Amino acid sequence: MTLFHFGNCFSLAYFPYFITYKCSGLSEYNAFWRCVQAGATYLFVQLCKMLFLATFFPTWEGGAGVYDFVGEFMKATVDLADLLGLHLVMSRNAGKGEYKIMVAAMGWATAELIMSRCIPLWVGARGIEFDWKYIQMSFDSNISLVHYIAMAAVVWMFTRYDLPKSFRLPVTILLGLCVYKGFLMELFVHVFLLGSWTALLVKAVLTGAISLCSLFLFVTLVHSN
Repeated sequence: MTLFHFGNCFSLAYFPYFITYKCSGLSEYNAFWRCVQAGATYLFVQLCKMLFLATFFPTWEGGAGVYDFVGEFMKATVDLADLLGLHLVMSRNAGKGEYKIMVAAMGWATAELIMSRCIPLWVGARGIEFDWKYIQMSFDSNISLVHYIAMAAVVWMFTRYDLPKSFRLPVTILLGLCVYKGFLMELFVHVFLLGSWTALLVKAVLTGAISLCSLFLFVTLVHSN
């Protein structure tokens, strides 16, 4: 039974990535090693972020239940490094914008999936007691994939030299939402005392809204050129 539960969680977490890789056309371009390079860039960026946070942002020592608003906001600002990393990956790949976006997003999201969820699923989902948090973790990995595709698309649009001026403001707002989405989610959970399933639903809705806006701007920009 525990192995069956692990198989369900594993399939729910990893198969959408495989399906996305196959159906997006990346397999036809032999982009596997490009995605691996993007994943390596993700690891390097996360290492730099960890060193920066450990050096300049010590552990919060406030009272229990007190939310460090300023500290968490500053820590979320460090996620700007993810934008630079995605831009670096896309700038090193030649091809259409769609190809660059998907290579960067797939490599980035897959590296995060392996590093942050592989071991917890392997150890926890195979436990004796059933726990819904591993199903939630699997759903969250799918949300992260959509998030990184949208983020890569917004970064690609923002760095275009021919981006119309009318697009600058909405693209910049979307960049800010992509960077501070995690901070906003933590704030919502703390203020409204959201449960785990409710928080996951809010995260899915917020990610979906950002993704739809990014898709609309991307399609409009591509067809206008």
